Amino acid sequence: MKELSILIVVLAVLGLIAGCRAAGRKNAGRGGRGEAFIRSHVAQVKPLAKAAALANWDAANSGDEKDYDRASKLQLEIRQIYSDKADFAVLKEIHQGSGSDALQDRQIEALYNAYMANQIEPKLLRKMVELSTRIEKNFSTFRGKIGGEEVTSNDIREILKEERKTAKRKKAWLASKQVGAVVADDIIALVKMRNEGARGVGFDNFHSMKLAVGEQDVAELDKIFAHLDELTAEPFARLKAKLDGILADSYGVDAQGLMPWHYHDPFFQEAPMVYDVSLDTYYEGRDIEELTRAFFNGIGLSVDDVLDNSDLYERDKKNPHAFCTDIDREGDVRILCNIKDNEQWMGTTLHECGHVVYNKYHDRQVPYLLREPAHIFTTEAIAMIFGRLSGNGAWMEEMLGLSKRQRAKVDKVSNDYARLRQLIFVRWVLVMYNFEKALYRDPDANLNSLWWDMVEKYQLVNRPPGRDEPDWAAKIHFAIAPCYYHNYMLGELLASQLHHYIVKNVLKLDSDADVSYVNEPRVGNYLRENIFEVGSVYHWNEMIQRATGEELTPEYFADQFVE
Repeated sequence: MKELSILIVVLAVLGLIAGCRAAGRKNAGRGGRGEAFIRSHVAQVKPLAKAAALANWDAANSGDEKDYDRASKLQLEIRQIYSDKADFAVLKEIHQGSGSDALQDRQIEALYNAYMANQIEPKLLRKMVELSTRIEKNFSTFRGKIGGEEVTSNDIREILKEERKTAKRKKAWLASKQVGAVVADDIIALVKMRNEGARGVGFDNFHSMKLAVGEQDVAELDKIFAHLDELTAEPFARLKAKLDGILADSYGVDAQGLMPWHYHDPFFQEAPMVYDVSLDTYYEGRDIEELTRAFFNGIGLSVDDVLDNSDLYERDKKNPHAFCTDIDREGDVRILCNIKDNEQWMGTTLHECGHVVYNKYHDRQVPYLLREPAHIFTTEAIAMIFGRLSGNGAWMEEMLGLSKRQRAKVDKVSNDYARLRQLIFVRWVLVMYNFEKALYRDPDANLNSLWWDMVEKYQLVNRPPGRDEPDWAAKIHFAIAPCYYHNYMLGELLASQLHHYIVKNVLKLDSDADVSYVNEPRVGNYLRENIFEVGSVYHWNEMIQRATGEELTPEYFADQFVE
């Protein structure tokens, strides 16, 4: 799984911030009061949101403490605006009134949810922002050590992908977890603060509140993930047994004795490339940036201006992951990457540019508050549609100029690899979703042990004997993107649903066997007109129904990846 769009979460919050004390109190009826409240809000928050987005961008690129301090102050200033209790009282009155303007109602609903999530006592709010910023800085600037020498995330990934000696692999895996000990206590403290704030507005804990204000239902999500567990448990166990046999032979160990460091990434969230054909070989020496430009130009969704204004390559002290950020909702969209010439970074760059086109091609006539994706997971879905292409034989043939013989070699493994990748990812998300629920339910529990209980249950990965370290805390999402990870899985479900619709109804094909999207502007036009331009004018499930003819369903994901 790529490290995706970390700051999108921040910006989604910033975009819904409102502070309009006494705005519209003299206006009669919901319409006049609501319009005045919204107008005052946008005038106040728009410049601050842009400044905060730029500050976060600078901090992620520099790792400089001054930039993080500036970002922290701006975020606190904005959050103080929409944690204002007097403003919330006005908004509640407007929200409870009857309205006849659907567009205004949608904006009021978004503001109400944002306010509800931020009715936090000012001192507590300040502590939360300061602590969150400190954690993010530690993640961005920390470098693990092997034998006393600092290594980057890319260094660790390369070792886990290529090294055959177990001792060296173990050292790299341990280095990937070292940041957990640095940030664990702060994350637990932040979780407790978040829970305290959530209880103050009537929720059991922050996890419940976060889902509710994000227009999601805990019971419905539990049902979806329980169903996914049931669908994938047996197919995953069969595939993993085969995978373990291949890995055991490769490392000269017994399959029953495989440890976490025998897989190809620190969390076993990505599928090891263990087949006879390594997709990385086709990307060696290729210009990932230019391939990305050419592809998106070919579907009529140019990203040239965005890439020119982005930061794409590895640098000391720079955030080691990848994300997309919409600076101003007026076209200044950027991505941060650390590109290498391999399949993983091809997929990541395509993925991040999926976020780019969703944000770049919003209709500017849509109100500012609704000029954002219908939901976090809907932008993940678009990113995933494109990110999947890096391992697609048809796409590789056309974009990389593969011969028919090379394409045939890729096809031998690409379908199996895609299925393995998705099954591994489902099981990984089950760990994240269930652990995070437990984390907020009881942050004083033995989290180190609980983490490995869930890893063993859902991923079938052995815990290292006698290990009692906060390995869970090495996952940045718990700190920076709380109660978010399940949206990646919902995004995968929607990506399959959209792909099915595009193949059958846009390209009018019976099969997706040779579908690559390359030089198919019909694909770009469909996505722009039905998904990007409308922003969040509609509730996410209504948008999906309008775009595909049915609400979100796991049916097409199961058809695509689960036998």
